[in-house]
Amino acid sequence: MTVPSLFSRLVALAVTLWSLSVAASSDYLEQLFLQPLPQSSLLASFNFRGNTSQQSFDNQHFRYFPRALGQILQHASTKELHLRFTTGRWDAYSWGPRPWNGGKEGGTGVELWAWIDAPDDDEAFAKWITLTQSLSGLFCASLNFIDSTRTTRPVVSFEPTGDHKEGSNLHLLHGTLPGEVVCTENLTPFLKLLPCKGKTGVSTLFDGHKLFDASWQSMSVDMRPICSSADDCLVQIEQTVDMVLDIERSKRPRSNPIPRPVDNDQLVCDTSKSYNSEDTCYPLEKMTDKTWSLSEIFGRSMNGVCSPSASGESTEEPICIRVPHERRVFTSEGASESKKDDGFTRCFSLSPTNDFDLAIPEQQVGVQAPLEESILHAERTIVGHGQERGGMRIIFSNPSDTDAVDFIYFETLPWFLRPYIHTLQATITGRDGVRRETPASELVRETYFRPAIDRERGTQLELALSVPAASTVTLSYDFEKAILRYTEYPPDANRGFNVAPAVIRILNSPDKPPVYIRSTSLLLPLPTPDFSMPYNVIILTSTVIALAFGTVFNILVRRMVSVEEASALGAQTIRGRVLSKIVAIRDRLRKKETKVE
Repeated sequence: MTVPSLFSRLVALAVTLWSLSVAASSDYLEQLFLQPLPQSSLLASFNFRGNTSQQSFDNQHFRYFPRALGQILQHASTKELHLRFTTGRWDAYSWGPRPWNGGKEGGTGVELWAWIDAPDDDEAFAKWITLTQSLSGLFCASLNFIDSTRTTRPVVSFEPTGDHKEGSNLHLLHGTLPGEVVCTENLTPFLKLLPCKGKTGVSTLFDGHKLFDASWQSMSVDMRPICSSADDCLVQIEQTVDMVLDIERSKRPRSNPIPRPVDNDQLVCDTSKSYNSEDTCYPLEKMTDKTWSLSEIFGRSMNGVCSPSASGESTEEPICIRVPHERRVFTSEGASESKKDDGFTRCFSLSPTNDFDLAIPEQQVGVQAPLEESILHAERTIVGHGQERGGMRIIFSNPSDTDAVDFIYFETLPWFLRPYIHTLQATITGRDGVRRETPASELVRETYFRPAIDRERGTQLELALSVPAASTVTLSYDFEKAILRYTEYPPDANRGFNVAPAVIRILNSPDKPPVYIRSTSLLLPLPTPDFSMPYNVIILTSTVIALAFGTVFNILVRRMVSVEEASALGAQTIRGRVLSKIVAIRDRLRKKETKVE
């Protein structure tokens, strides 16, 4: 198994030191890591962390822990919480390993899992519904749609990161909303949970136009207890925002949001090409790195330092960037720079009152900060054709030439997608391209399968797998598509139904943090009825009923009589009497007119 990248190790070391300092001072800290990536991309990782004592938390004396979230967790008996808002796709082939080893990343949309203290499963699920509905209102998200059909109970895919008391009756519940659209409505409540509310410090760089225009972004909220002893426990909240920005796209001003072609006199062409002419240009690769600054990328500079402690001072270095030490980096006045021994990382201590800006000028490309290969690559697609059956194909690639990769594969499927586990097959392909059909039992060490119940719960599948070195393993199985009631289809039924991403947990040694990988979400087409048919049926049924009712009503009410009987019956009625009087008066008037003549 390959060793995590230097950036990941740096982040892990910083997190460890950070945890010790926070545990000792019960204070609030924030940091920003910047990592230039290939293809004119920039990774920005924001991290905010605050602690409060367990006794203060139980007594609702909140200082660095947001009161709105703390009261929700207490009401729902939630001992550990992990919430993720993610959009986009992480390009592992170009950008390398995921930030924080994937621990702060969620699947596309919204992902939530929590440990709830409850005496039994039914009580735990009731508190889980309370938690999702409360968080839905707090974060302006659709978490209230996480019902029993979208809730699972993972067995080995997740482990608690906090220190929980022995004998606690904790229940792990997990839910996803792969179709949720993450937007500014979720960012605003996220900022309100911070002590400085985005007014000062690193959080002043947040701008919804920049954040949600990124190629990939993830927001996370984690709550966990940390105990140094049985009587000394802290409740820690950690908020993280990771985004990959396109430098050229982010530098465009708001007054010019649409990219326009470069003028001909600004094109840099390779004149050595034989086909170079006035109307033909082959772009010449630039030998210098692009210039950028915080104010250009985020549209604003950093406003001071957020230090809600009594002293108002912070000894931490809130800004760190990973570029070679040979690169020139300019900062605002009042900032002090310190370079690390790895040759690539430098951090800055800021003035608590002055604005801070960081700029990298255009300079010759020299040594680049290395990006190591990811431990595992995973792809998942839906195969097959037709409206009734299909198949799932998952491809795992191990780039290491020496070590195998052991991991847990966790998949949540909706109830209307019915997998046939007996059709599970495995294929191993080596670097030489030779394929070998292998029984799935040779690669799958353990299997946990919880079948779905129509309209009650989804399918849960957990597999313990191993991929040999320098090999690609392909898993496949068949499934059947259910036919829904016409009232269960969404308004955009022809678009398809979202299938939650799969979660992959790579099994490292116990002294290393876990590594997580999320696959992309899937779009499942289901048999779609003609939604105009209910209208046609209603119209036809109403017409038939009207004709039938009218005919039967006429038969029951009307009487068939002769003309004489009708005249006799008519003379007995008030109408008949009135008509007879009118006829009599008419006859008398005619007789009088005849006599006068």
